[in-house]
Amino acid sequence: MHVGITLSGGHRCTGKDLIAHDLPRVARIDYWVDAQGRTIPYCPFFFRAGDGKVYCRIHDTKPKVCIGFTPWNEGIRDYALNCPACRDTPP
Repeated sequence: MHVGITLSGGHRCTGKDLIAHDLPRVARIDYWVDAQGRTIPYCPFFFRAGDGKVYCRIHDTKPKVCIGFTPWNEGIRDYALNCPACRDTPP
């Protein structure tokens, strides 16, 4: 899964394909897309256990948007249930 980027004019690319010239033309960033480039409306690493606790299951590499997401931190309980990468469809 990669970051999907829509540029002004509707052209789509992944984060891997983005070049410096494209930066002023970024219209939307979708954090999760499948191998075919289709937007996934949820974070595939967000997990809610049977007891209601939430966990981030991303392991090897964390995108910047995930680094600050700490649902286990009771001090930010309100934020913890609102992962910024899940803005369109909460888990």
